[in-house]
Amino acid sequence: MNARLDRVRAAMEERSLAAMLVTAPANVRWLSGFGSPEDARVLVTKHDAWLLTDARYTVQAEEQSRIEAIIERDWMAEVASRVRSGPLGVEAEHMTLATAAALAGRAGQEPVRTEGLLTRLRRVKDEAELDAIRRAAALTDRAYEHALTRVVPGVREVELALAIETFVRTNGGEAMAFDVIVASGTRGAMPHGLASDKPIRDGELVTIDLGAKVDGYCADMTRTFGVGAVPDAHRALFEAVLEAQNAAVAAVRPGATGKELDAVARDLLARHGLADAFAHSLGHGVGLDVHEAPRLSSASDDVMAPGMVVTVEPGVYRAGEAGVRIEDLLIVTDEGHAVLSHAPKEWRTVDASDAPTDA
Repeated sequence: MNARLDRVRAAMEERSLAAMLVTAPANVRWLSGFGSPEDARVLVTKHDAWLLTDARYTVQAEEQSRIEAIIERDWMAEVASRVRSGPLGVEAEHMTLATAAALAGRAGQEPVRTEGLLTRLRRVKDEAELDAIRRAAALTDRAYEHALTRVVPGVREVELALAIETFVRTNGGEAMAFDVIVASGTRGAMPHGLASDKPIRDGELVTIDLGAKVDGYCADMTRTFGVGAVPDAHRALFEAVLEAQNAAVAAVRPGATGKELDAVARDLLARHGLADAFAHSLGHGVGLDVHEAPRLSSASDDVMAPGMVVTVEPGVYRAGEAGVRIEDLLIVTDEGHAVLSHAPKEWRTVDASDAPTDA
């Protein structure tokens, strides 16, 4: 924790800040370890750091916070009393104009709005963070395999999502990193098709996008599989995405940029005539937030570095027909990368030949 505070203070010094008020929940947790960061803030000065929260969290803050906790309903008064001179930085992306104006009135100075200061610092994970992400990824693998055992004739998408979440919560997970996506048949053409009441039918592709959260850190993995006898055209979509995904994973290494990695998958899918069907970027960073820096997209100049954790998730989507997405979670290493998602991603089918053919 001291090392993280030192990095924040170095960034503050570069910007000539006397203090930094941290309000983004992921950044609050990163600096303090406090498990309810939505109701807390961290104030960092050149020599001190405090967690500011209220009396609902007295016991929790004492147990969890690795920095001194101040229990006070009026957090602005605490900030004003501790920052009497020198510029006060705030996180512009996470503070409303109204709050900034109120803080200025209480502190007697206009806060300095910073953007992405702590987000950039969080891109490279330390070993404690990587350990939590590895455990989250391992639990995600197990939850997916558990879900496959629940694919029976007529099972609804929402039932699979519930089975996944129940498994995660009863096997050591803090929560889901995001709402589970289960998209079958024509709903597979929706990249963010949250689980619905639709029954899964014979002959369909099913895409499941899931991620467990362990000790605050997220995992993210997507798998697509077939149910019964899947049309050859849909199997061909799957094989094209798998080829593109494997190629992009192989290209992940220190020094590669987000746009270079995105191009590996995008160019390969273009050779299959599927360029227009790849409707999103290749991937993103994962940590305390499930979507964070770096970005793997056609517009990203982010450079991969050892300790970054990223997803590689190309997908193709045919409206009214089907969709396929395959996603692995990776750590960028000195030598290249390490894949954390170990659930099989090659073509597989689940036998549910008696699934209903109508809604």
